[in-house]
Amino acid sequence: MESKLPSLKEIFFWDLERELTVTRKVLERLPEEKYGWKPHDKSMSLGRLGLHVATMPDWTRVTIAQDELDTATSPPPPIEPKDRNDLLATFDRSVAALREAVGRFDPAKIGGSWTLRNGSHIMTTQPRATVYRIWCINHMVHHRAQLCLYLRLLNIPVPTVYFNTADDPSWVFE
Repeated sequence: MESKLPSLKEIFFWDLERELTVTRKVLERLPEEKYGWKPHDKSMSLGRLGLHVATMPDWTRVTIAQDELDTATSPPPPIEPKDRNDLLATFDRSVAALREAVGRFDPAKIGGSWTLRNGSHIMTTQPRATVYRIWCINHMVHHRAQLCLYLRLLNIPVPTVYFNTADDPSWVFE
């Protein structure tokens, strides 16, 4: 039996849905009464870090839907969530917009460049695939891992992310 090879677009977005689903599970666990808590003076607060993660899908949407982001003209991202409903609604809106952009994405753009600028000052131009993988997906996974550490330090059960956790010892492969 012959298997169909995945398209370039499928490969490019291969793990996106899984990472978004797992990220929402982590965001759901963040206790809003601890949004002001931070493990160190140099750390972001739980709420601020959670909202940063919740807006990462929007950064991803901009990366695949536009050829650049101009920080001089784009609205600043929100900094602190009002409550859990606000945090999750922000994430859900960002994810919905990202899914629409994925549906419209032209795979021919994978090899193109993406630019981050502040007005006329170009801060960087990188291959879109690099920005998507490193600055979007890996960046979200990195901060999600920080949130899991915050949960551990606050003695809140850490959800399964890739395999089991000390709070979910059954071997779950998601």
